Amino acid sequence: MIQLFNIQEKFQKVTEYWSPKIAGELNGQYVKLVKAKGEMIWHSHDDEDELFMIFKGNFVMEFRDHTAKVGPGEVLIVPKGVEHCPRTEGDEEVWLLLFEPKATKHTGNIDHEMTKYEQDWI
Repeated sequence: MIQLFNIQEKFQKVTEYWSPKIAGELNGQYVKLVKAKGEMIWHSHDDEDELFMIFKGNFVMEFRDHTAKVGPGEVLIVPKGVEHCPRTEGDEEVWLLLFEPKATKHTGNIDHEMTKYEQDWI
């Protein structure tokens, strides 16, 4: 099935922070949209790399040994097994696009109150 969507319209349907929504699917991976604000939790993914593409705002990824700041139009790839903690600065809302294998858990190897066990299609 051919998929065509307007990413701005899809982002308007995302109403919760840190709650990925599925916008598309390809090659066993989901295209997910996330609105972020504040801080998530420290976690890692044992079997999956993660790709973060920033559409709006300034995103910060904390690693144990450094911090990466990522702006609109930039991409960050976190290799599997690397512990990280995503966050935003202040009250800024950040719009992210993720490419992840379907089996990727929202909070990786951690079960937490922020974990979304089911992710909705938008």
